[in-house]
Amino acid sequence: MNHDATTLSAAGHPVGRPSLWRRCRRWVLPLLGVAVLGLLLSHAHKVDWAGAWDALQRYPAMLLLGVWAIATASHALYGCFDLIGRRHTRHRVPRWRTWAIAVTSYAFNLNLGSLVGGIAMRARLYARAGLDEATVAQVVGVSLATNWLGYGLLAGGLFAAGIITPPRQASIGADALRVLGVLMMLLAAAYVVACAFSRGRQWQVRGRRLRLPSAQLAIVQLTLSTANWALMGCAMYLLLGRQVPYATTLSVLLAASIVGVITPIPAGLGVLEAVYLALLSGSVRQGALMGAVLAYRALYYLLPLVGGLVLYLLLERCAASHPLHTGADTPWRAQTR
Repeated sequence: MNHDATTLSAAGHPVGRPSLWRRCRRWVLPLLGVAVLGLLLSHAHKVDWAGAWDALQRYPAMLLLGVWAIATASHALYGCFDLIGRRHTRHRVPRWRTWAIAVTSYAFNLNLGSLVGGIAMRARLYARAGLDEATVAQVVGVSLATNWLGYGLLAGGLFAAGIITPPRQASIGADALRVLGVLMMLLAAAYVVACAFSRGRQWQVRGRRLRLPSAQLAIVQLTLSTANWALMGCAMYLLLGRQVPYATTLSVLLAASIVGVITPIPAGLGVLEAVYLALLSGSVRQGALMGAVLAYRALYYLLPLVGGLVLYLLLERCAASHPLHTGADTPWRAQTR
C-alpha cells in the first residue's frame, strides 16, 4: 500500500497532499514581511523623530481624551459585530459575554494579528462558553464579513470619487483605483441582494453547512461597519489637527488598513506610518504627521489592549466559575442537520 497516497480524515473525508500555496505560504509570507520591514527600517533615518516627539508633547489633554473616547466607542461598536452573528445563529451565549469576546478578540487582533486575536482567541473563548465549532465558525464568518463589507462600501465610494491619488511608485494608477472602488461597492451591494434572495438556502463548504443572514441583518452589518470605520477616520482627523479634509484622512486610513492586512507584520508596525508618509507628506509637516500616527497607535491599539487583557481574565474566570455543557446543540446547529 502506498502511504503517500490520499488518506482519510477522522470524519471519513479524503485528505490529499497540501496544496502548493499552503506549503509555500509558510515561508513566502514571513519573507514578504521581513522585506517590507527592512524597506521601512532603511528609511527610518529619514523620519523627523524629533518633530514627532515634539508634536506628541503639544497635544492638549482634552484632545487626547476625546480621541480615546472615540477609539473606545469604535471598539465597543466592533463588539456588536458578534451580536449580529448571535442573532443569525441564535446561539445561547449571553449578549454581554458575546460582546466581551468580540471586543477582547479585536484588541488582540490589532496588536498580535488575526490568527491570534481574530480566530484563535475567539475559538477558545466561545468553546469555553459552550459553542460547537460549526457555530463558532459561522459567528466568526459573520463578524469578518461585517467588518470588510462596510470597508468595501466606504472605501469603494471614496476611491471611486478620486479622493486620494496613488503615489507614482505605486503599482496602481488613479483610474484603476476608481474602477476598484466601483467594484468594491458593487460587491457590497451584491451581498445584500444575495442575502435577500437566498433566504433559507444553505451551502456546503469544506463539510460545513453555511447560510447567509437575512437582508435586514445584512443592512445592519453594512451600517455598523461603515460607522465603525468612520469613527476610526474621525480619530485620525482630530489627531492631524484638521489640517487634512476628513474624506482624505479616512481614505488614507482605509488604504493603510488593507496594506496592513496584506503585509504579515503584527499590528502593521511601520506600514501605517509608511502609507501616511507616502500619501500625506506633502500636506502635513512630517513631524506632525508621525506624531499623529504614533498617538493613534497608542490610543487605538495599545490602550484597548489593556482593556482586552482585563476582559480576557474576566471571561476566563467566568468560564471557570460557570462551566457550560458543550454538547448541547444551538438552534441553528440543530436546523442544519
